[in-house]
Amino acid sequence: MTTSDSSLRDDRIWIDGCFDFAHHGHAGAMLQARQLGTELFVGVHSDEAIGLNKGPVVMSLNERVAAVDACKWSTASVAGAPYVTDPKVMDDYGCRYVVHGDDITTDADGNDCYQVVKDCGRFLVVKRTPNISTTDLVGRMLSTSTSHHIAPIVSTETTSLGDLKTANAGHHLFSDDSLERFRLYATAADGKSAGAGVFVWRGDNKLTQVIEPSSEIALKLQSAGQVYYVDGGFDLFFMGHIEFLKVVHARAKAAGAIVVVGIHDDATVNSTKGKSYPIMNLFERALCVLQCRYVDAVILGAPFVPSAKFLAAIGPEIKVTKVLHGPTPIETQNGEAADDEEDDPYKDAKAAGIFEQVESHPYQRVSSATIVERVLSHREEYEERQRRKGWKAENEKKLEAAEKESIAGVEV
Repeated sequence: MTTSDSSLRDDRIWIDGCFDFAHHGHAGAMLQARQLGTELFVGVHSDEAIGLNKGPVVMSLNERVAAVDACKWSTASVAGAPYVTDPKVMDDYGCRYVVHGDDITTDADGNDCYQVVKDCGRFLVVKRTPNISTTDLVGRMLSTSTSHHIAPIVSTETTSLGDLKTANAGHHLFSDDSLERFRLYATAADGKSAGAGVFVWRGDNKLTQVIEPSSEIALKLQSAGQVYYVDGGFDLFFMGHIEFLKVVHARAKAAGAIVVVGIHDDATVNSTKGKSYPIMNLFERALCVLQCRYVDAVILGAPFVPSAKFLAAIGPEIKVTKVLHGPTPIETQNGEAADDEEDDPYKDAKAAGIFEQVESHPYQRVSSATIVERVLSHREEYEERQRRKGWKAENEKKLEAAEKESIAGVEV
């Protein structure tokens, strides 16, 4: 997609990157970029360019583009965008400015990828999301540590958020920073107005609202609206999750329903998958799901078994029209096939006649285990990538310090 309008627009923003894994750091950058304009064009580097400048990719270009397209703040993706940002490519899309985090990214020669646009005065800085990167996630895959997991939510007798925060004092999910992050990632396509709702499952057949949804979604949850409910771990939030949610969203929209996603806590996922799973903790996974354009609300710490009581608790008068599951086999909480009806986590939904399994989608053979296997099968290459990242980080720190010193000198 290119524009026939040769004039550059201040409200048409460009951002580019590898976008390897659809993690919340990428989404956070797109959110902040979208808040600066009315349209956001997202350049996605080719597999070859990333391999040359950074190291092997985990996700293919098509997979990475699918993830970018699913982000509700993106207007359009641009596949194969140059690794070193080119003002001419930005011109093709009418974008005056490119947005990047407050860190420096270098090419294979150690040069700042954004120096040309900086020199042109077409570079805008946003805050980089801390404590998450593709490199971090690869590191977790190469280790067996579960230190990134967070504790289950402790229930309270009342439904107020204040009481929930008190009962879970010090819990990562309820820090002021985390709650603000939930609010931001729940925003609508403009990155500013209310969008998705965020709720916490307290384990006593009650929900506590953490982030208020838009009036349209709230109406569906407070009246006799309809809900299509899906649940899972949504670890590494990859193309399989996205395509499944895309199918569910299309069906829900046709029925006048909204999509509510239940996300299992870390202990629940680990009991099913073992090892260091989930690779992303509940907070990270929730942000990944929230940024998806096919989601209307999320429930943090949703139970592994969506019982009749749980489904009734989603809204005071709500009608859960469908409970859907992807084309993957249904498992019990210990990770075994749910061959016995009593062990089937969806037995209540099936008994109510509201269960539906999506038969297929383009990425049905890809799972979080598949992605981890991609990394482990090329362990030496990814370990080399980790080492290269260390060298690049030192070089990028030096460039960043020099740039700050230069800016300070100009200000003086």
